[in-house]
Order: sequence, then structure tokens, then C-alpha cells
Amino acid sequence: MKAYINRTDFELNPCDSVKFKKNQNRCNVFDFFLIYDMNMGIQTSEEQLIIAGCKKNESWARRKLYEHYAPTMMGVCVRYTNDKENAKDVLQEGFIKVFTKINTFSEKGSFEGWMRRVFVTTALEFLRKNCFNIYVTDSLDYETNRESPDVSVIEKLSAEEILKCISELPPGYQLVFNLFAIEGYSHAEIAEMLNIKEASSRSQFLHARKLLQTKIEKLEIFRDAKARFK
Repeated sequence: MKAYINRTDFELNPCDSVKFKKNQNRCNVFDFFLIYDMNMGIQTSEEQLIIAGCKKNESWARRKLYEHYAPTMMGVCVRYTNDKENAKDVLQEGFIKVFTKINTFSEKGSFEGWMRRVFVTTALEFLRKNCFNIYVTDSLDYETNRESPDVSVIEKLSAEEILKCISELPPGYQLVFNLFAIEGYSHAEIAEMLNIKEASSRSQFLHARKLLQTKIEKLEIFRDAKARFK
């Protein structure tokens, strides 16, 4: 099945289609956090035509779907693999699954949300297949009620800088953080996906949140010091 994917064409930034939005329910350590922009410029009627065309295996529809959603899905793939070449492999496999399974989409709810679940699942399969370390622990050995930093600290950083901080987290922390804070899965869902205890998911997220907060604060201190010496 031709998926209309040329791997050499992709030199995308994982921040493509990223924006900031107030999201206290997912990560209350920050007043602003990252989510991916759901507005890809496809009107509902056009999207329905494209989906219908893909279900009929029409090449124009597959090409159109790929052109609209590849940048965002590439960003998803990069966040889980931390490597552009591996992300391209996941991207290609993910689109093949989308085209193969698109008849299972009931057209109820968000089509992009359905696609994101396909790509997240594909990324997790890639990590397992290639023996990436996604081991998690249950320990909670630090104070989790640390005061949140000033919102202005977050606002001064670019999306790329924050995503870089996330990419530097230990694999287990990063994986759970991505699934919970960005994708919006519950800890119960993450536990089932990763075959771990729900408490383990909560523990990993709290560790990740604390470490990420420290990284961001250090980055801001470094930037302030650099600015003073200019």
C-alpha cells in the first residue's frame, strides 16, 4: 500500500503546530502548558470528503490527508522517539495503519484525536520492538507540593525550549509525562497501556514534573545571566 510518504522530505521541527494554552487540569505545576493545535485548516465538510475518499482507497484523498496531518503527527512521533530518523519510521508506519484502519473510524468525535491515538500506539510499539527503556518505578521520595514557579518564567520560553527540556527527561519520566500531560490519558489508561501499576504512572509523572520544573528554572536563570553580560 502506497502511503505517499517520502522520508527524505521531512526535516520538521517537533514544535510544528504547537501552541500554549491554560491547562491546569493536566499539569498544575505550570499555569501554561503545551498542547498541539487541533486546527489544521481543514473544514468539517472537506474533512468528511477526505475521510470518505480514504475509505474508498482513493489516492487523492490519502495524499490530501497526509499533507494536512503529517506535520502534527511528525511532532507526536519525535516526542516519543527523540530522533528524527526513528520518528520518520514511526510516521510512515502510523499512516499505513491510518489508511488500513480508517474504516473503523465511526465519524463520531474528533478525527484528529483518533489519528493521534493511532500514532501514539504506533510509537509505543516501536519503543517496545526496539527495546527502548521505558521502565518505571513506584517510589515517591520527594516533596510533591512544591510551589509553582511564576507564570512569566514559562511565558519567556519558546515551545522549542520547553520541548527540549521534556526530551531530556529520563525515558520513563518522559513517556508518562507525554501521555498524561500532553496527550491527556488518565493514569489508569497509561497503566494499562504500559502494563504497570496506576501508582507507578502517578509516581513517574510527579518525578517528571519536578525535574522538568527544575530544568526550566535553570534555563531561565542561564538566559538572564547571559543577557546581563551582553
